[in-house]
Amino acid sequence: MRVVIAGAHGKIAMRVAPRLLARGDTVIGLIRNPDHAEDVRRTGAEPVVCDLEHAPIEEIAAAVKGADGAVFAAGAGSGSGAARKLTMDRDGAIRLLEATAAESARYVIVSSVGAENPPEGNDVFSVYLRAKAEADAAVQASSREWTIIRPGRLNDGPGTGRLRIDTAPFRGDVPREDVAEVLAAVLHDPRATHRILYVNGGEASLEQALSRAFESS
Repeated sequence: MRVVIAGAHGKIAMRVAPRLLARGDTVIGLIRNPDHAEDVRRTGAEPVVCDLEHAPIEEIAAAVKGADGAVFAAGAGSGSGAARKLTMDRDGAIRLLEATAAESARYVIVSSVGAENPPEGNDVFSVYLRAKAEADAAVQASSREWTIIRPGRLNDGPGTGRLRIDTAPFRGDVPREDVAEVLAAVLHDPRATHRILYVNGGEASLEQALSRAFESS
């Protein structure tokens, strides 16, 4: 599979690319800052400079031409304000969805626990959860073979390979490395199509956690 990853220089995406390559995929890594190209190239991905917030849809479509899978792992970042949560976490995801429509059936998006019932406040975190919820709704309304991943609180600790995955909301903590493993797995797992999966640390292996989630729904 030829896979495009949005936010390719992000902490999750940098961990996803080598895992996809190990599965035999080729990876296009979309970045906004050309200074990040070499870092992305070292993961094995092909860096492509494309600003999802501002580029015309036609330009984004040209950048991802030939991709038959898409992973949206981009985000405005922890230091950004509410406005960028909307233009990146929501609009960026929707723009990639539109730009890959002609190329890719498979679309996997990193969301967040809390997006299932986002708060009404105007604080940055509330706006962030609403942005995620609106992006997820657009993905669900599309004709794509989508999967929505909603992890709990992310950390940069080493992956444990021990997970809990469920189709109902629950809270917890999970290393970004383990989320990357989940993304690489579900992209290739037809059981994950049209599923919202909540992901946190747990006791099961990845395959056990996925199988339990699919069997319980």
